[in-house]
This record gives sequence, C-alpha cells and structure tokens, in this order.
Amino acid sequence: MRRLFITGASSGIGQALAEHYAQQGAQLGLCARRTEPLQKLAERWPGQVSCYPLDVTDARALRAAAADFIARLGDPDIVIANAGISVGTLTEHAEDLDAIRRVMDTNFFGMAATFSPFVGGMRRAGRGRLVGIASVAGIRGLPGSEAYSASKAAVISYLESLRVELRASGVRVITICPGYISTPMTEVNPFPMPFLMPADAAARRFARAIDKGRSYVVIPWQMGVAARLLRLLPNAVYDRLMAAAPRKPRQRLRE
Repeated sequence: MRRLFITGASSGIGQALAEHYAQQGAQLGLCARRTEPLQKLAERWPGQVSCYPLDVTDARALRAAAADFIARLGDPDIVIANAGISVGTLTEHAEDLDAIRRVMDTNFFGMAATFSPFVGGMRRAGRGRLVGIASVAGIRGLPGSEAYSASKAAVISYLESLRVELRASGVRVITICPGYISTPMTEVNPFPMPFLMPADAAARRFARAIDKGRSYVVIPWQMGVAARLLRLLPNAVYDRLMAAAPRKPRQRLRE
C-alpha cells in the first residue's frame, strides 16, 4: 500500500492524481485551500484520504500536516507538490505586484515548504520520490505571464538543485512539466491551446513517469519538442515570434 502526500488536490491535476492513486488503493494526504472538494474525495474513498485544508504558503501549517501524516502512516512514498496559481500580470501596473508576489510565493516557495518536512525522513530511509509540477511556461518567458513563467522557471531550477543534492541518498526528485491540461486554470485562456489534454489522461501519464523515476519529463511529449525548439531560437527570433502571441487575461488569481 503506497502512501502519498499531494498539494493542490481540490481540482485540476491534483484532484486527478488523487483519484488515480485512490483507485490503486493508496493512502492519501490531500492539501488544498478549499475544504469541500477535499471532503468529497474523502467521502468517495473512505478510509484512504486524510484532508489538510491549508495554504501552501503557510510553512507552519504544512509542517503540522506532514507531522500528522507521518505519525499515522509513516513517511510517504511519494510527495507531489502540485499546488499552483496562474494569472496574467504586467509589471507596468503597480496593482499587479501583489499578484506577482502571490504567484511566486505559492508556486515556488510553496513547493519548498511542501518538501521540507519530508526530506529528512526520506533521506534517513534512503527512499521515496519528491515530485514537483513545473510547466513548459518555465522553459521560456511568455508575454503577459511574467509571474507564472518566472515561478515555473524557478521551480525547474530548484528541482534540479534538489535532485543533485539528494542524488546519493536514494530519494528521487522528479520534475514534470505539463503543457496545456484541461483544468480550471486553463479554461480561462482565450486562445487555442495545442495538444490540450484531459486532466485524467495527464494524471495517468504523470503516474507512469513517477513510477519510472524519470528525472525530467514534459507531458505531452509534443509540447516537449516544441519547448526544446523554442529554447534553441535566438532571442531576436523568439522575441519577434512571441510579440504578437495571445496572452492570459489579467484577472483574479486561480488555483
């Protein structure tokens, strides 16, 4: 019986991952800001789900949730730091600075705060997987998404640093960069989303990558090819190409 701790489990990718692993009989510790969706998952999978309503920017709350999970079930086999928010931001608007800080705190700091309570126990046990959900948006900066692109770029580098740091410990660090996944976060995008994938299908592919211990994977693979090509473009070419690209609207934050 596997034990997993998942953040951002109230909707989208996190909820799909929770459903996927619950179907396999796993014991789950699920975190999100919204209590009701977590309770519905607990009712759907009685005896398998522990609910932790919290904000991942609250490191103290995460540490308390981790301590409770470990006390009752032991160290998790897999920790998935999935919680994230996205909103269109423009630095020229002073009112967007709060949104930029909130995105960075949630997407980057929240991941570190999620992993922190578990690393010591996993290192001592010489096993376990720390899984960070990044994004292809972190591979090259997207116009109008300064905060989101920056946060996911930070996540990719953070996970790489952590992977090297834990290389000899037996703990695997896995970076997953999704492309466009059909979730509440993407449903507000007013532009075509190539290779859009349903959340449940994405969760199955994520789980396969986790089982294989992949250090870095882009899902779907077509977005990985596109991202690598964009990374190779000279700045002058990339800038001209992206200048007219559609942008995520400035709006309230979405989890």
